[in-house]
Amino acid sequence: MTTESSPPGLVHDPSLDRILAGSPLRRRRVAVPVVVLLVVLIGLALLFMLATFGSFARDVQGVFLRALLLSSAMAIVPFLAIRFLDRRERESPWLLAIAFLWGALIATGLALPLNSTILRLTARWVEANSWVKETLGSEATMLIGAPIAGPLVEELTKGLGVLALFFLIRAEFDNVRDGFVYGATVGLGFTWLESALYVSQNYAQFGFAPWGLQLGARYALFGLSGHAMFTGIFGAMLGFARQSHRVLLRWVAPPAGLLIAIAAHATNNVLALLAVAWETSQGKPPPEAPVAPPDVGLFKAWLGASIANLVVFLPFVLLVGFLLWRSGRYEREVICEELEGEVGRSIAPEDIPAIRADGILRTRRIDRMNPAASAAMVHAQHELAFRKRRVRDRGGDPESDPLVVGWREELDRLWLAEVERLAQETA
Repeated sequence: MTTESSPPGLVHDPSLDRILAGSPLRRRRVAVPVVVLLVVLIGLALLFMLATFGSFARDVQGVFLRALLLSSAMAIVPFLAIRFLDRRERESPWLLAIAFLWGALIATGLALPLNSTILRLTARWVEANSWVKETLGSEATMLIGAPIAGPLVEELTKGLGVLALFFLIRAEFDNVRDGFVYGATVGLGFTWLESALYVSQNYAQFGFAPWGLQLGARYALFGLSGHAMFTGIFGAMLGFARQSHRVLLRWVAPPAGLLIAIAAHATNNVLALLAVAWETSQGKPPPEAPVAPPDVGLFKAWLGASIANLVVFLPFVLLVGFLLWRSGRYEREVICEELEGEVGRSIAPEDIPAIRADGILRTRRIDRMNPAASAAMVHAQHELAFRKRRVRDRGGDPESDPLVVGWREELDRLWLAEVERLAQETA
């Protein structure tokens, strides 16, 4: 299969045609600098992370590795939730892996030195203003610096990964749901590594590893709070810009999404500052030394953090819920409208009632086919529907689009394979 953007150039592998349709990566003058930049970013991130890991004592390194294993287990649930949200138009596993590794490796690695720089500048300001330390105690630098450094630096480093997918993988970044999936996956990668770092840093500072607190709290709301939610909002607004027909909204939505993500992150980080300031205002002296985190069980920490997040982040949780509900409705509308025009060509007439009946939590299946063949057929039908709508929204003719033709050919191939299978079973 060929695509609208497959002239002689860098990529000729047919298996990449669908992913790279319309992508600037098909042009060597774009792909080469992108690859070089990516290598540089990975190198810098690895350098910063190895420096951090190398600064740990051997026992701290052991705690970090164990924490990383536990974080990997905790990440399974949010990953499955993201895959469920993505069920109607599965993103490539390779792209999801890239998104996860961006959050875990590049975003985290680049954020480490930038956060440290902001905290050093904050420390100098605190030293020059003694009343701040007298008011907030020994942790004044962290209490003030964290609401500044974390939201600005981390949302930017994570957001760059989502933005890169938005511009470079255009055929796979269609709408709000796609944007949330990529953004949440980047955020999940960040949470995966950051959780292990905090466990090991607490162990180095206080002599015990708060497994339950750090892992339970950071994977609250089944892992979809925190970084997954923050960056998921930004990704969803990028998807809205891709999906919208209004030029103004296309320009306003992405920066608005980034500001909302930063605001949500800042809300999380400023809570400790507000708590200390309130206690000080009530006459309680500020802490003279860092306070060790409580040693609580995993489930207790998860449940408490989940309830707290529902209260503190209620506006952002409601926004995510609305975006996911509306994007699901949009997906079903596109599938119904576009596939009705495929009856007699790529869709059997008897499939239309099932297509129309597809619900919020259901995944349509073709009963007369075995589960694997049915899943492949439904996936191809949905990809065809979204591609037709994308071409139509850009003012093009779906009938002349190579990807539309390719998905129809894929549907023909799947149907013939199923006919051959049934013939062999009855022979």
